[in-house]
Amino acid sequence: MANETTVNDDAPSGAQEPGLKKVMGPKLLLFFVVGDILGTTIYSLTGKVAGKVGGALWVPFLVAFVVAFLTAFSYLELVGKYPKAGGAPLYVHKAFGVHFLTFIIAFAVMCSGITSAASAAQAFSGDYLEAIVGEGVSSWAWIVAIGFLLLLAAINFRGVGESVKMNVVLTFVELTGLAIVIFFGLFALISGTHSADVDPDPSRLLQFNTDSTPLVAITSATALAFFAMVGFEDSVNMAEETKNPAKTFPRALLLGMAITASIYLVIAVITSTLVPTDKLAESDGPLLLVVQAAAPWFPPILFSMIALFAVTNTALINMLMASRLVYGMSQESIIPKQFGLVHRTRRTPWVSILFTSLIAVILVSSLEISDLGSTTSLLLLVVFTVVNVAVLVLRKDKVEHEHFKAPSWVPVLGALTCAFFASPLSGRPATEYIIAGILLGIGVIFWAVNFVFGGKKDFDAAKLGK
Repeated sequence: MANETTVNDDAPSGAQEPGLKKVMGPKLLLFFVVGDILGTTIYSLTGKVAGKVGGALWVPFLVAFVVAFLTAFSYLELVGKYPKAGGAPLYVHKAFGVHFLTFIIAFAVMCSGITSAASAAQAFSGDYLEAIVGEGVSSWAWIVAIGFLLLLAAINFRGVGESVKMNVVLTFVELTGLAIVIFFGLFALISGTHSADVDPDPSRLLQFNTDSTPLVAITSATALAFFAMVGFEDSVNMAEETKNPAKTFPRALLLGMAITASIYLVIAVITSTLVPTDKLAESDGPLLLVVQAAAPWFPPILFSMIALFAVTNTALINMLMASRLVYGMSQESIIPKQFGLVHRTRRTPWVSILFTSLIAVILVSSLEISDLGSTTSLLLLVVFTVVNVAVLVLRKDKVEHEHFKAPSWVPVLGALTCAFFASPLSGRPATEYIIAGILLGIGVIFWAVNFVFGGKKDFDAAKLGK
């Protein structure tokens, strides 16, 4: 979740700014972690993952969880060592001190937020919306997706206060929807009371896509399923506002990830057992299929509305983060200063909001939801690879206070697994690298323009965090 950047016009020049208030305890931090991870993937991309792996839907989610867990240990060491809001750009800059690399990492994180929000917009205009307004929505789905992004831009423009309050409400709605799926799904499997149109088949849980080898099916599906576990890295930006972060963070982050991974695995098992794989693969509203199979009497409109709120939550968080990252890069003079313009009345970075929203509109108008989800995971896997290496490099940087330290093999394995799933060896199509390359290329152009006209400048990497 992004932190709002405000300007204190009354502060005297050179005055020491006060630190952020430490308001987050273990419970609030745990809720933040869980709410940040749960999102679009489980509601809209589960079927696409099933299309890649087959009936063994739980396998790629389990593998994605293990990979994310390894990287989480690296983040825990870094946030305990440097308990300031910052994130990946700060850690990479401390480790390598290369301004361009730091910028690329920051821009990659920003791009991942936009692609994630764009995938949520695609999900919003898909099967869930069709269940509410009726058939035929596909012919004007792109218009709905664009309108959805424009609405998010308007909320973002009004201010972070409204955005954060809405995030809390949407997270509760999101959890309610997943609780409905788990409760009715398990009840249907245990009691045998389900729709007459389905035939639950537990044997599907061990079936793999026959179009490729089981290994390729798992790796290609994991490359997409990893999108489900991203979000945990957002919590490091709350370090400065957390009470005793060195002690609180490890417990809250690991417990939060374990909770969300358990939810994903349970839903994957229920989904694959109740709904045939080929039917799942065709849908961007897979959990609606599960509810209709388990509890055909449950109003599909009600669950679809819950699902739309859930994907809205993901998109709102990510567009908020992306616009603030662009603003931060502008304020640090590493992209043109025009991106840092703040609206006089709303005090929000309106140019960066407009820029990130425009990119998101272009993406939803030209790409499929699975491409957007896979590109999000690709960008973040690259970032996580570098962060895992940074942990090892920063071992030479000693600090006086005690902090969590991961076993050395953890960041090594984390870097290797993240690099593998970001590489073509995982079965990723070339289109994902093209999309990511174009997005990062835009950033390189901005960097070059600013370098030519503004000259090389030092910057504070901590201000590039989400």
